[in-house]
Amino acid sequence: MLITFIKSTEQQYRIEKDSMGAIEVPSDAYWGAQTQRSIENFKIGGERERMPIEIIYALALLKGACAKVNAEYGDLDGKIAELIQKVVSEIVNEKKFDSQFPLKIYQTGSGTQTNMNVNEVISNRCIELIGGQLGSKSVHPNDHVNRGQSSNDTFPTAMHIACAIQATERVIPMLKRLREAFEKKRQEFAHIVKIGRTHTMDATPLTMGQEFSAFVSQLDFAVHCIEKSLERVYELAIGGTAVGTGLNTRECFGADVSKELSVLTSLPFKDADNKFMALSGNDALVSLSGAYNNCATLLMKIANDVRMLGSGPRCGLGELILPSNEPGSSIMPGKVNPTQPEAVTMVCAQVMGNHVGVTIGSSNGHFQLNVFRPQVVNSVLQSGRLIADACESFAEHCIDGLQANEPKIKEYVQNSLMLVTALNPIIGYDNAAKVAKKAYQENISLKQACLDLNLLSGEDFDKHVRAEDMCYPDPKPSNK
Repeated sequence: MLITFIKSTEQQYRIEKDSMGAIEVPSDAYWGAQTQRSIENFKIGGERERMPIEIIYALALLKGACAKVNAEYGDLDGKIAELIQKVVSEIVNEKKFDSQFPLKIYQTGSGTQTNMNVNEVISNRCIELIGGQLGSKSVHPNDHVNRGQSSNDTFPTAMHIACAIQATERVIPMLKRLREAFEKKRQEFAHIVKIGRTHTMDATPLTMGQEFSAFVSQLDFAVHCIEKSLERVYELAIGGTAVGTGLNTRECFGADVSKELSVLTSLPFKDADNKFMALSGNDALVSLSGAYNNCATLLMKIANDVRMLGSGPRCGLGELILPSNEPGSSIMPGKVNPTQPEAVTMVCAQVMGNHVGVTIGSSNGHFQLNVFRPQVVNSVLQSGRLIADACESFAEHCIDGLQANEPKIKEYVQNSLMLVTALNPIIGYDNAAKVAKKAYQENISLKQACLDLNLLSGEDFDKHVRAEDMCYPDPKPSNK
């Protein structure tokens, strides 16, 4: 096709054509007509609403894998396949063309325009490499780069690839990083006996190590939930083409491309058992988003516990001493705030909101195709990114430097009325309640209350009320 340059304001343009007709494309752009139409028709949001770059890289990887498989079948010229793979490497590994993917999240719900954006950039870069004219389609965006594919199977495939890579390379490692930080503190604080709290009120003792063991186990559970959800994320839609039937591709295409993607990513991608399900729903990503939502709920609880235990320094609980990272007030000199836990809890709120968006988007879209895909994958990727970053920051800037305020903890233990619980088996619940009430009302110790009520001697009280012994169940009875 003859490329015509015209002057429009200060920028040069070339004319490209698609099935809709001719359109001006910036002369230095690698994208083509369909991308340009999307730029002009979907001016929704700013730079932050651009399609996540992870999706671009995932689509590019997919194009490279498809080109290789098509060449092996004899359905694509080997030299063109090699060109496509070379450009894919430039996009994914060298990050050369990030600026060439300007489209917004809020476009067609199938992601077709982003699929074509990737096809057009690869096409034009291939043409450039062989000395051709951009837009000439001598390496065709549809016939060559998109061969054997439809946006309806490539975009959901890219969604799974991008989310799986992010989960395995960032989210799970950073959750484990935070888990190890808490595990070190669990061991460090194992000897410290403190007062437990239920309903935010005083309860029976436990060790601070036991308290932190809950955080460790919660993070283990979070990792487990993500890993389980990934089992279905590894199933790919590619090979389903337009509606799941596989029209215009070969029967083994999906399986062969999935194998190639496994080689490229070192992840166990495989052909989806049912392509109609893979195209019509986002069920696997709803599950992954649900796992991220679960992360948000437990991280919210953990972060809140840390900041409340560290409240003070003089008029709060003050059991933990949080690292002082920056001034906490523009008016109160010397004030230091629990900024890391606060950042984590804001992340959690956003992730919870994202899951609502994923839920709504994935429950819509009708018949053979879900059409909320860009919104859904953006939400899942943002949740994963935020969780990973928050865990890394929380571990590095808060948990690693956490200290226990042992004098304050000991003071609370000595003053707690709930130590009376140890006397239930000795004097009975009702009498123990009388001791606690008397001690509280008269502002005296539990021991003094027992003596005043003639329920126990001082020696027996000291024998049975030992906070360190209350942190564990009674030993097993000996066999008779």
